[in-house]
Amino acid sequence: MRALTVKPGRAGSLEVGDVPEPGPEAGAVLVDGLAVGVCGTDKEIANGEYGWAPPGAERLVLGHESLGRVREAPDGSGFAPGDLVVGVVRRPDPEPCGACAHGEFDMCRNGRYTERGIKELDGFASERWRVEPDYAVRLDPRLEPVGTLLEPTTVVAKAWEQVERVGARSWFEPRRVLVTGAGPIGLLAALLGARRGLDVHVLDRVTEGPKPGLVTALGATYHHEPASEVAARLQPDIVIEATGAGQVVVDVLANNAAYGIVCLTGVSAAGRGISVDAGAVNRELVLENDVVIGSVNANLRHYRQAADALAEADLAWLDRMITRRVPLSAAADAFDTREDDVKVVVTLT
Repeated sequence: MRALTVKPGRAGSLEVGDVPEPGPEAGAVLVDGLAVGVCGTDKEIANGEYGWAPPGAERLVLGHESLGRVREAPDGSGFAPGDLVVGVVRRPDPEPCGACAHGEFDMCRNGRYTERGIKELDGFASERWRVEPDYAVRLDPRLEPVGTLLEPTTVVAKAWEQVERVGARSWFEPRRVLVTGAGPIGLLAALLGARRGLDVHVLDRVTEGPKPGLVTALGATYHHEPASEVAARLQPDIVIEATGAGQVVVDVLANNAAYGIVCLTGVSAAGRGISVDAGAVNRELVLENDVVIGSVNANLRHYRQAADALAEADLAWLDRMITRRVPLSAAADAFDTREDDVKVVVTLT
């Protein structure tokens, strides 16, 4: 069968080629792959910056934003042929640590977790793949055109859950949220904010293309001015930071509401220094009871939350987020960033 693979650590090794059919050791549920989404992590792996092949293997099958249709499933698995499914990305570490032992493998304490398409486990960018029943999530059949959005939605479902858990340390009735970055994570964070009835604002640099319209269609407000100006004017109760840009992070930390919560979901590039008045930032965090948290990955609870959120969303709006669909035979094109890209998907059928 055909799959999209890479040699981790070697730039320029991305290719579509033949790989063996997945064996039952990879999971009891056999799935026909429909599509995978491409994100920044995939591009970093393709650039040789990140990623680990399975033990004893030279190449890694890419793809962690999965979508497929069940071909075979054993009795009692909870799945049947024809079900639309997504595979969970992370697996708990083998020890396991305390978090993994309690099903919170997204919060692994010792870093020995594995991840499909990223770390020591083949991903889902193949014509067929297998998955364990406990790590598959069924989707509403109506979501087939947009089902690859489930995995990024789990990331923001977790972020919102963490924000609300932190807020519950005291009386918490947020009204205004600022989302920085209008990529897939930012837009989906805005979707979940609008779903909560909040006054949602989204900040991004672009003034043209699909992003402003997608934000407006949510009933949210789009901004493109500097983050310091926008945050100072809005004084948001919640910030979901999805750019990873150091200056943006500092600007929102310095300009949120008292008892504000900033959730960082964007991964910053190392080696880019900026000047920060650490004393002033610390003073504001302490005197205003502010909180800064980081959030990454998701567990099964967040997958279910995300599946529910997508099932209730406007499917036409979700479909607008997918700005390019590329066939597997031309998968390398999906890794070339274009000006109007929001979410690019590789189709596997």
